[in-house]
Amino acid sequence: MKTGKVWLVGAGPGSISLLTIKAAEVLQKADVIIYDSLIGTEILSALPKTADYIYVGKRSGQHTMPQEEINLLLLKEAQKGRFVVRLKGGDPFLFGRGGEELELLKEHQIPFEIVPGITSPIAVPEYNGIPVTHRDFSSSVHIITGHKKAGSEYDIDFEALVRTKGTLVFLMGISSLPDIADSLISAGMDPQMPAAVLSRGTTAGQKRVAAPLRELPEAVCKSRIKTPAVIVVGQVCRFSKDFAWYEDLPLAGCRILLTRPKELIKKTAAMFRDQGAEVLEMPSISIEPVRDQRKLSMALEKINSYDWIVFTSVNGVRIFFEEMKHQKKDIRSLGSCRIASIGAGTKNALEERGLFCDLVPEHYDGVSLAGTLADRLTGTEHILIPRAASGNQEMIRILHKKPGIQTDDIGIYDTQYENWQLVPVKEMIESGEIDWTVFTSASTVRGFAAAVADTCIKGMKAACIGEQTARAAEEVGMKVYIAEQASAESLVRLVSEHQTGSKL
Repeated sequence: MKTGKVWLVGAGPGSISLLTIKAAEVLQKADVIIYDSLIGTEILSALPKTADYIYVGKRSGQHTMPQEEINLLLLKEAQKGRFVVRLKGGDPFLFGRGGEELELLKEHQIPFEIVPGITSPIAVPEYNGIPVTHRDFSSSVHIITGHKKAGSEYDIDFEALVRTKGTLVFLMGISSLPDIADSLISAGMDPQMPAAVLSRGTTAGQKRVAAPLRELPEAVCKSRIKTPAVIVVGQVCRFSKDFAWYEDLPLAGCRILLTRPKELIKKTAAMFRDQGAEVLEMPSISIEPVRDQRKLSMALEKINSYDWIVFTSVNGVRIFFEEMKHQKKDIRSLGSCRIASIGAGTKNALEERGLFCDLVPEHYDGVSLAGTLADRLTGTEHILIPRAASGNQEMIRILHKKPGIQTDDIGIYDTQYENWQLVPVKEMIESGEIDWTVFTSASTVRGFAAAVADTCIKGMKAACIGEQTARAAEEVGMKVYIAEQASAESLVRLVSEHQTGSKL
C-alpha cells in the first residue's frame, strides 16, 4: 500500500482572512483533517466536505485525546495511504507540540511538510492597535506560556524578563494573571506599566481590557473577558487606543451566517468580510443537476424554435451551459433567441458567457420577470425556461394569461437541504452569537430552518433578497429586512446600515 503524507498546518489566530494561501490549498486536498479546539469558526465553516474529520481539541484541564494518542493517530492514518492534515490554531511549532508529533512520523519514515501559520502573539495585538515592537519603547518581544499546573510555581525567570525592557506576551495565562502580574512587579517592573488582555482577537468576539499592570487582574475580572486571550505587558500597550482600527470597520464585531449555495457563497462572504464582519459560510441548500437531462437535451436540439430563453438563477445559467458543452454546442447555436434574466447576478453570469440580456425586470423576482416579459409578448412566442425543478408556478400562470404563449418549463436542477457538522450553529444561535442570517431565496430559508430544527430562531435578524424570501423568513418567526435590490452588494449595504445605526 502506498504511504500517505502528513501536513502540519497552522490555521492562524481565528479569522479566515489570515489563513495562508498554502494552508487553504492543502486543506482542499485532505483525506482526513485532525483539528484542535482553537480553530476559528469561520475556518471550520469553510472546510471541504470531502474530508473525514477527527476532533482532538484540548482546553485547560480537558483533553479529548492524550498527546501520545494524537501522535499515533497521525501515524496510523498516514500508513493507510491517506493525505493527513493536522490543523492547529496559530502556528504548529509555537506552543503547539508540533515537534512531538513529527518525532514518531520521522521514526517510521512518514513524509511530512509544515505550513506555518500567523501566530496570535503578533496578530492579536496588531488587531488591537498594539505594535509589539517600537523603536522608542521596545526593541524586543518575548513570548511566554502563562500556563502552569495547579499548585505549582512558575519555572520562569521573571527578573530576566523585566531586565529585557521588551514587550512581554503571555499565552494561555488568563487564569494565572494575578500570579503573573505579582511576579513581574516583585521582579522590579513598574506597577504602572501599561498592559492589556486581548480576548478572541481577529474574530467578531474581539475584546480588549487595558490597564496598568497592578490594576489589570481586577479590571479583567470585572469585564468577564473570555478565553482564548493573550496578555501583553509593555510600553507599546499605550498605543492601543490611538492605533485601534478593527473596531472602526462598519461590521466589526458582527457575526453573519451566510446560507447561499457553495458555488455562490465565496464572493458574497468576501464582501461582508471587507466590512469587518465574521462570516460563517453555511450553505443551507445544495444545487444538484437532475440526473436525467433528456428534456433539456431535446430543447437544445430544437433551440431555434424558441423566441425567448428565460433564466431565473445563476445556477440555471451554469447548468444550462454545462449541458450545452456536453452536447458540443456554443452560443452560436442560440441563434435569434432573446434572453431574459431575473436580476443582476444572473445577468452578470450570462454576460460572462458572451450573452447580453434583452430583458431584466425592475424588481428582481419571478413575478416581476413574468409580468415584464408578458407585456413584451404578442401571443405567438415559444419560451424556454430552464430552472429549478421545484420552481414557483406563479411565473408560468402569469405568462399563460396571454393567449397563444407556449412555455417549456424544464427542471434542470434540484435543491437539497444541507446538514451542518463542524460548527455548533444551534448553540451559537441559543447563546445569541449570530447577529444576522443572510438569505438569497426562499429555499435557503427553508434549508436553514431544517438545519436548526428544535432551535428557537424567532426574532433573529434576517437579511433577505426579495419579497418571496422575506415571506419565508417571516413564516419561521424571523425579524425580516429586505435589500433594495436583488444583489449581494445590496445585502451588504442593508446589513451595514442597520449595524452602524445600532452602534450609535
